[in-house]
Amino acid sequence: MAQTVAQAFDPSIWHISNMELTLRLVLALVLGGLIGLERELGGHSAGFRTHILVCVGSAAIVLLSMYGFSEFAADPNVRLDPSRLAAQVVSGIGFLGAGTILRTGITVSGLTTAASLWVVAAIGLTVGAGFYYGSAVLTFLVVVSLFVLNKFEKKFSRAKSKRDIVLKMTKDSACLSNVVTELHHFGIQISKIIVENEEAAAGDIAEMLIVRLQVKLNYKKRFEEVIVSLATITGVIGIESGGESL
Repeated sequence: MAQTVAQAFDPSIWHISNMELTLRLVLALVLGGLIGLERELGGHSAGFRTHILVCVGSAAIVLLSMYGFSEFAADPNVRLDPSRLAAQVVSGIGFLGAGTILRTGITVSGLTTAASLWVVAAIGLTVGAGFYYGSAVLTFLVVVSLFVLNKFEKKFSRAKSKRDIVLKMTKDSACLSNVVTELHHFGIQISKIIVENEEAAAGDIAEMLIVRLQVKLNYKKRFEEVIVSLATITGVIGIESGGESL
């Protein structure tokens, strides 16, 4: 007589040893830390600890989903789905990644960090499920992309390293002078500067200046830091940074 599903069921597949459990969590910590280290060295919003926590947390959720309910495995009225909890990580990590994306004027930054958090969550899921080789290869590819390809990207984008900055400031020659001095302090060259009077109502005298700058970036300084520094100058009312201009 053919065996029933219950008789053929092997409950051992729903159990994991403490040694194996520890190995998977530690491996998730190491792999997540490798990617987080690159983000930390680059001074990004989500760094070393954040990537470790995401990777270890994702691995823990997979482990819980696969082995946390083993006492119910033999119950014929219970149907276990190891992928149910793990699937929620993929959608849930989007909320954390969104917090790393910043918009300054029309310039958007933090997309790479958000993507690194997403892929670190995937690595955690892979480690938690026991795919050690796959998780190691994935981590290697991500580290190469962040460390090596980043250098190539900067090298080949030198010709496109100009940005547009639009400043709204008071009619004070000292204010414009301070802006130029601050840019030089960051090692940024000014390629073009246009000063215009702000449009005023008919019969009124314009009280503000619109200064349009085209600057050449210095990759040793983060562009966001330059914008924040310019915004603190006395007399600067508003600032908008544009995308790369050829």
